[in-house]
Amino acid sequence: MMAATSGLAGSAETIPAVRDDLTPKDLKRVQAVTRPATDFSKPEDFETMQGGAGTSKKLPNQDAFSQPAANITFEEQGTFKLGNGMFRKVWVTAPTSTQASDGLGPLFNARACQSCHLKDGRGHPPEGAADATSMFLRLARDASTEEERKSLADGVLLNLPDPIYGTQLQDLAVPGLDAEGKMRITYEEMPVMLEGGETVSLRKPTYAIDDLAYGPLHPDTTLSPRVTPQMIGLGLVEDIHPADLLAHADPDDANSDGISGKAQILRDPLSGETRVGRFGWKAQEVFIRRQSADAFAGDIGISSPDAPRPFGDCTESQTKCRALPNGIQERLGKDEAPDPIMDLVTFYSQNLAVPARRDVGDAQVLRGKQVFYETGCASCHMPKFVTRRDAPNKAHRFQLIWPYSDFLLHDMGEGLADGQKVGAATGMEWRTPPLWGIGLTKTVVGHTFFLHDGRARNLTEAILWHGGEAQTARDSYAGLLKEDRDALVRFLESL
Repeated sequence: MMAATSGLAGSAETIPAVRDDLTPKDLKRVQAVTRPATDFSKPEDFETMQGGAGTSKKLPNQDAFSQPAANITFEEQGTFKLGNGMFRKVWVTAPTSTQASDGLGPLFNARACQSCHLKDGRGHPPEGAADATSMFLRLARDASTEEERKSLADGVLLNLPDPIYGTQLQDLAVPGLDAEGKMRITYEEMPVMLEGGETVSLRKPTYAIDDLAYGPLHPDTTLSPRVTPQMIGLGLVEDIHPADLLAHADPDDANSDGISGKAQILRDPLSGETRVGRFGWKAQEVFIRRQSADAFAGDIGISSPDAPRPFGDCTESQTKCRALPNGIQERLGKDEAPDPIMDLVTFYSQNLAVPARRDVGDAQVLRGKQVFYETGCASCHMPKFVTRRDAPNKAHRFQLIWPYSDFLLHDMGEGLADGQKVGAATGMEWRTPPLWGIGLTKTVVGHTFFLHDGRARNLTEAILWHGGEAQTARDSYAGLLKEDRDALVRFLESL
């Protein structure tokens, strides 16, 4: 269940329409520095520093996504390291003598945050002997009763869980309990012809569940595969001013450019105010802490003050699961992951550095950047933002960053549709994922699987899967000369 911690998309009545953190002078500076590029003969100023002053200049090796922001203080570096320890912490079945680490499950997908976000990078679909730890199936359905419809309309829920299996399929369980089932993927190869006669094969996935342990799914339950996203730059994204995100929204395509991105507007359960969602494949989360709490509860089965569910994703019908011991220790607090743990994990997640760009002045990279703009990719993958002047962490304040995303929802066509609604996001809509760091994916995690379910085996396939609002850009790419297609990919690999 998408709990009442994030409301359904609605009006943005409490979201500032203009930046309220800047002086008029600073606002002009921001507008000037974030204008789209027009000169592709040389790099733009500060283009190498994708994550602002916090950009990591460490060698681009397997640890490229695991570096602390370069501009945090010495004391904060200690907090970052402690958070890293909590992120890597392996949780165990309750009860055990290691009382600060028990409470796993009872149903779960992973034993540690790091299990899903290996080296803080993106996940992958099961390939060969690899397991499904970094990819899982979201379960959701539409409302079937007036009460359920009211909960969605009022923003109490974003969608509805399967009545037996909950919000996602749990393929692991503690001893003595059956796991819910196993994800099965079959692929169909589809050839696509590009300009010049080159043929690319796309693999179209079909998803099913084998060995369902607790009976059939609800007939309306949809399956949405999700790979885990990379972790870099999250705190900077959290501190993009909402007015800058709304400024790019055009839900009715008023300018007739074929791009009609819309914001996922969510209700803050504590203040009642509306916020702009910016995290998750459907932009269903506003804050990193809340995203972390949901992952603790849903993926590992660990409760926290933000998601106080010691039984994890076990539904009321899974009585044996709910009756099993949990890891709550009164002397440590009312949750398995109390505030000190959540504070550390949140700080760690907020301050993973974005690696520096590479080869920004290379002639092929510059040509690829020009093609990126000319084909319309930059319409959704917005290159630049300047973060808030009043960001809570000084290291995030007033930073020019290059995420290459507008963080809005876009219709990506039938080919990528999962049929699953999440708040304002329809079954064909996805949040534009940021592109920074995409060129280091293979270096960090050893694969090049992209898109929400990893179906694309390389960047070319990822581009060719684009449809809906991105169909024109996709077709433009397919119609380019090979040297220009290669240049665009080289540009992406430099990010």
